Amino acid sequence: MSQDFCPPVRQTDAAIRPLEPADLPGVLDIELCSYSHPWSEAVFRDCFRPDYRLWGYVSGGELGGYAVVAYLFDEAHLLNLCVAPGFRRQGAGRQLLRHLVAQAAHDGMKQTLLEVRVSNPGAMALYASEGFRVIGQRPDYYPAVKGREDASVMALDLTAD
Repeated sequence: MSQDFCPPVRQTDAAIRPLEPADLPGVLDIELCSYSHPWSEAVFRDCFRPDYRLWGYVSGGELGGYAVVAYLFDEAHLLNLCVAPGFRRQGAGRQLLRHLVAQAAHDGMKQTLLEVRVSNPGAMALYASEGFRVIGQRPDYYPAVKGREDASVMALDLTAD
């Protein structure tokens, strides 16, 4: 997908807030210009339920990124964290990650778990720098342009002092 499709970044104060169904057009724009196998609108709509948390990074009135987290028992499972190209390398992903981890801890979750493509060293480095550690692998987890791709499973303990 063309980078022209994605909105440019605006330099203003940023905030993280819960996503609403009205945010879906912006979420889908970011998703489509970021992934070779993007989630559908139906998948995102299905995430608006009590056991999920959806966060948006907003700057200058524009949605610059989002995170989707599922709560299951005492675990927060980060399913999708994505930042629009014009907002990358400015700390938006780190802010989203820190926010969702803090909120999960506040909500009584004991750990945050995620999968990340093994071909995405930038994301793996971000997660590791925030205290996540690799706890396993999921073979053929992600669809890829040519077949399937493995995922590294990473976890962060939220109960440590």
